[in-house]
Amino acid sequence: MRHQATDLALAPASPAPAHPVSAAPGGERAVRAAPRPPYRPDEARTEHPASHRTDRGPLSRNPDRDITAAVDAVLAEHLTLRRAEARRISDRFTADVADCLIDLVRRGGKRLRPAFLWWGWRAGGGTPEHADAEAVLHAAAALELIQACALVHDDLMDDSPLRRGAPAAHVALARRHRARGLRGDADVFGASAALLTGDLALVWAEDLWDAASPCEEARRRARPVWRAMRTEMVAGQYLDLYGQAVGSPSPSSSLRIARLKSGLYTVERPLHLGAALAGADAHTTSALRRAGRCAGVAFQLRDDLLGVFGDPARTGKPAGDDVRQGKPTHLMALGLRLARVRGRPADRELLERALGDPALTEGELDRVRAVLTELGAREAVERRVGGLTGEALAALEEAALDGIPARKLSALLYAVLGEPGAGHHRPGGAPRDAAVLPTR
Repeated sequence: MRHQATDLALAPASPAPAHPVSAAPGGERAVRAAPRPPYRPDEARTEHPASHRTDRGPLSRNPDRDITAAVDAVLAEHLTLRRAEARRISDRFTADVADCLIDLVRRGGKRLRPAFLWWGWRAGGGTPEHADAEAVLHAAAALELIQACALVHDDLMDDSPLRRGAPAAHVALARRHRARGLRGDADVFGASAALLTGDLALVWAEDLWDAASPCEEARRRARPVWRAMRTEMVAGQYLDLYGQAVGSPSPSSSLRIARLKSGLYTVERPLHLGAALAGADAHTTSALRRAGRCAGVAFQLRDDLLGVFGDPARTGKPAGDDVRQGKPTHLMALGLRLARVRGRPADRELLERALGDPALTEGELDRVRAVLTELGAREAVERRVGGLTGEALAALEEAALDGIPARKLSALLYAVLGEPGAGHHRPGGAPRDAAVLPTR
């Protein structure tokens, strides 16, 4: 299961280039932000990381202006502490597993989920001057470690060789096995070590969440949301995997997977966590959750379209990987259903044969594109995305937010969803700071 970037450059239904641009790391689509500097283990070997903090810690980074920098400051401190603890256990474990995880976290990502948590908190009444503000930043940063767990396990499950400009964890760890001349199968070792790397990310996420220390009442409100989000993430992973094994997804099951993969984990639950930490009223919480749910599903459906029709020059990924891997996307589920109800068995057979065929050629993929377009599946998904986009923006308007939270949340939703359809009224116009964001 992979959540891709949202560069919504949908190509026409004409054939893709014969030699598409090579995939971006780990199959991720092009990221427009400059990468973070590479992680250098020697920089984090101090046993006293607190000495590197400013007087006000991450709040000195002005989270309202740059939530990414504020979250990165929290992560830098937390990862340094955890690495020091790991060194007291084992230098080998630290060099191989802990540093592999730290490198992944520092190498990229737009901190989308922490941004939704912070602005959900601000929308619920939190302010940077509030006593819980730094604790909320710690809770937001914990989402990035949950994300790191998902990335490591995603790459292992999908056998993806690259992630964020470097070998995926299982590949890097297998290479170390070979370079050291260790016994046994290097790939099996790499896969096993990557599982542990993902597990470590989950453990460190829980450590960071526990260290957040907002007031007791805020913790009580947010803890059930945190628990639910983690289980939902794993459920989405499994249902995506199971859907590939089944081979013939239904539209309803594919939408359920889309909601678990993105609707909840990427947008709704981070907003919900922020609102819960702030003690937002029921109306605001409901509106934020509805906006997040619609935006997250629309995001995933757009990604499904990009997986087949995306322009490789814009996405940084060859189109067709989702088909070759047998992903149970809503686009393919609709195509199969439309072929059946319209009495087009040849089209249904073509789609079923293509789904999960790793040797699918570009010519065969072109035929899949043509069939999905002729059946109306592409147009139906585009309409669904437009409808969900409108619903997300309308829900945000219903929240009746004021000032900076209203503008920043609008910007985030525009960044995730792209410009809304012409039929949706945009109060005040599109935010100037909206930009296309990746999920990873």
